[in-house]
Amino acid sequence: MSIVETSAGARAARRASRRPQLQHLITADEHSLAELETLLVTLPLCAVGRVFIEVPDVDDIGIVTAPPRMTVSWLPRVRRGGVRHPSGELLARAATAWADEMLCDESEGALRTEATLLGGDLGTADIAEHLIERCGIAPSAVHAPAAYGLNAL
Repeated sequence: MSIVETSAGARAARRASRRPQLQHLITADEHSLAELETLLVTLPLCAVGRVFIEVPDVDDIGIVTAPPRMTVSWLPRVRRGGVRHPSGELLARAATAWADEMLCDESEGALRTEATLLGGDLGTADIAEHLIERCGIAPSAVHAPAAYGLNAL
């Protein structure tokens, strides 16, 4: 084994050790913005993942501070043209679509996923069920307020 091979292996090992081991899926709505802000400030600066926030209208879109490697998407229920979506529908569609795309790799070394579902209970049960039953996320990795009664999943 040459020195070049050893240093290349060492570089690969260092890169792998810096690669995130955990990704986050976070959902919220206009009623849970305070909890969302609290959660986001507790995440490490290197956290990766996706945040979906459902709000009543385009005018309700604001600014939240998330770690740089987290993507924040605002989902207004009322869009141009007056199309109105029921509360929780857009959040459930966005989160389950993200899960179907991002949680397809079951190989060793794939990122573990933690989900924190702060959005209204109408879409939250659908999201939790999808993550656990269809995507194979452990129930212990799906967190929601106790009031939603999802601990039975």
